[in-house]
Amino acid sequence: MTELATTPEDGAVAVEIDDALYPRDAVFGAAFTFVDRCWVHLDRADGGRIRATLRPKPGASADPAALAGELENELLGQAWRQEIADENRALVERVMTAALGPGLAPGAGEAGAAPGEAAPPLDDLLAGDAFEDPLGIALSWEEKYAKKSTQALDPAAAPIDDGSRAKEPGA
Repeated sequence: MTELATTPEDGAVAVEIDDALYPRDAVFGAAFTFVDRCWVHLDRADGGRIRATLRPKPGASADPAALAGELENELLGQAWRQEIADENRALVERVMTAALGPGLAPGAGEAGAAPGEAAPPLDDLLAGDAFEDPLGIALSWEEKYAKKSTQALDPAAAPIDDGSRAKEPGA
């Protein structure tokens, strides 16, 4: 059960939350939803309880009863979301394994190995024909489209005039 205590001088509200009723992650998630409009302080209270103090920021709504009610509603929502996530964890992991493959899903062994097996050594992977390139796909652009000059083919050939030299006057 939760207990409500307000301090009217600064508009803050302190709510004590039973640690056995709400998981700690649910308390953190509920408190996080208030950080845009309140200063939030979480502290350990007596008897396995957590004290959440909400102090409205300037310009935010300062109704302590409304803030306390919203916090309690958000606690319920966060606890329910966590319970649903815990119940469906195995299903999510199966879907991830089917989508990404056994080596990439969470909880799987090393990449490329079935769960419970060791990955094959790297030398075994590199020894095969996996890295041959019969189509020349792995060539760089410069290697594939390099221009062949006539001098490279025949060093005795005359230089090519590309018109970039300035012409001498009177010539």
